[in-house]
Amino acid sequence: MINNHIRKPLLVLGLFLFSFISFELMAHGVDESTRVFLQSNTGVQFIPFMYIGAKHMITGYDHLLFLVGVIFFLYKSRDILLYVSMFTLGHSLTLLLGVMFDLQVNAYLIDAIIGLSVVYKGFDNLGGFKRILGYSPNAKAAVLIFGLFHGFGLATKLQEFQLPEDGLFTNLIAFNLGVEIGQFAALMFILLAISYWRRHHTFKHFSTATNTLLVSAGFMLIGFQLTGYFVN
Repeated sequence: MINNHIRKPLLVLGLFLFSFISFELMAHGVDESTRVFLQSNTGVQFIPFMYIGAKHMITGYDHLLFLVGVIFFLYKSRDILLYVSMFTLGHSLTLLLGVMFDLQVNAYLIDAIIGLSVVYKGFDNLGGFKRILGYSPNAKAAVLIFGLFHGFGLATKLQEFQLPEDGLFTNLIAFNLGVEIGQFAALMFILLAISYWRRHHTFKHFSTATNTLLVSAGFMLIGFQLTGYFVN
């Protein structure tokens, strides 16, 4: 039986995680005003692109779920900075290169891989690889590689709007900067919540439940994206 001290935080956590799924099932969704702006802008638009990048990251539940898994068991600031930097490096590289060199993949497939990254991190946190393989894959390399896929997902979405060449590189730098600002803001909130939670005895009880929810959310993302791929 789960007592009230555990049941209540579990319910809140479950609602928090699934809210990412239920608000907007389309990964990397773009609202109408942003869509109109991206399709009609000309020249350098530094501030608007930076704002769009920040908004995109804050509402990008798939990126945030992955980062929750990455930092869940990181206790030292140095480790958190290192892992987030690895993700940022991979993310920034493919975002810039994907758009500048017009590298395209199917958006549903790349988003399914992003869903896989959430499954991977939750499963790794549960010790699944150690039980099955006897060892865990290199976590830093995995974060970097999945960061490349996350950036490629954003690049794929941006290319749908056929951004004009005039001012493109500067606008992409601004977008990337906005993504990092949004990521920093979201991580600050997540870190504060996790740090506070770690002081409570329920953190230990809920670590398994939380990462099981992450795995479940990742499989839901994969299923949704693969369904979209085969239907469309």
